[in-house]
Amino acid sequence: MSYRVGIVGCGGIAAVHAESLKRLPDVTLTAYADIRPERSSSFAERYGGHAYGSLDEMLEKEELEVLHICTPHALHVPMACAAADRGIRVFMEKPAAVNKEQMDELVKAADKVPIGVCFQNRYNDNVRYVKKELEEGLAGKVLGARAFVTWHRTAPYYTESGWRGTIALEGGGALINQAIHTLDLLTVFLGNPKEAEASMANHHLKSVIEVEDTVEAYIRFEGSTANFYATTSYCTDAPVLLELVCEKKEYRLEGSSLYVRENKEDFVRVEFDRKEGFGKSYWGTGHLACITNYYNSLKKEEEYQIRMADVERTMNLMFAIYRSAKEGAPVKI
Repeated sequence: MSYRVGIVGCGGIAAVHAESLKRLPDVTLTAYADIRPERSSSFAERYGGHAYGSLDEMLEKEELEVLHICTPHALHVPMACAAADRGIRVFMEKPAAVNKEQMDELVKAADKVPIGVCFQNRYNDNVRYVKKELEEGLAGKVLGARAFVTWHRTAPYYTESGWRGTIALEGGGALINQAIHTLDLLTVFLGNPKEAEASMANHHLKSVIEVEDTVEAYIRFEGSTANFYATTSYCTDAPVLLELVCEKKEYRLEGSSLYVRENKEDFVRVEFDRKEGFGKSYWGTGHLACITNYYNSLKKEEEYQIRMADVERTMNLMFAIYRSAKEGAPVKI
């Protein structure tokens, strides 16, 4: 089967989706929608197909099998539901939702059509390596973890977008936008979160954005804990650092690199074949693998590795962190 694919939201991340899709067999890039007509027209010229000024117009005029959603966060779920009601499969950018009510709607929509969420860092080589060792019991029990996301975002990044930095359309700041992938990886490695205690602040863009530029959390999982810190007030986009301490081994994931040590010896670097990603380097190299996995699951060639239950677990942890920071108290998950 050949899948006719549309993309809504033609910004930078949409180009990563398009570059991945054009490498897949049995996929035809067909249509693009954006409220800025020049952007959807640019995609149509570059990748072939038709340009539209709205999702409604595109859905009305095109016969699509799959819709890729790359719009501001608050639009993800309404657009996914609109597609699902027409029987159109959905692959969407993170975050899956901006609140619990939206997440509940998305779960219902996933009963109608297959919905994929782009947590592409799960497909990075270093993540797969650690996950396999944990599943095979080679490291023993996970005792704890720490994670640091220290990136750089300026005022124009927010003001020029027209939606970033707002509660209404972004839903939050450093946590929901930049650090959600790292939070997701904590659930991959540590399992079900039970409680979160958090605080957040806006340090460097107080007069520019409504959302946090910094968040920290102490997260209790089943049998382990994690310390989590994320900020967009750093001077540069440093590689994300995620460290796991287990009974038999310790793992340090730094960007796309992995270091492992046993018996308190020095960390040893694990070498992987170098892969090129699309877009900015800190987005990782997993987009193509994630999108390929989703389409292979549609063709019944393999199972999609990110179940909706996994997405819901990560999003509920994120909601708990926001609630804890707002209320100033631990929140059960």
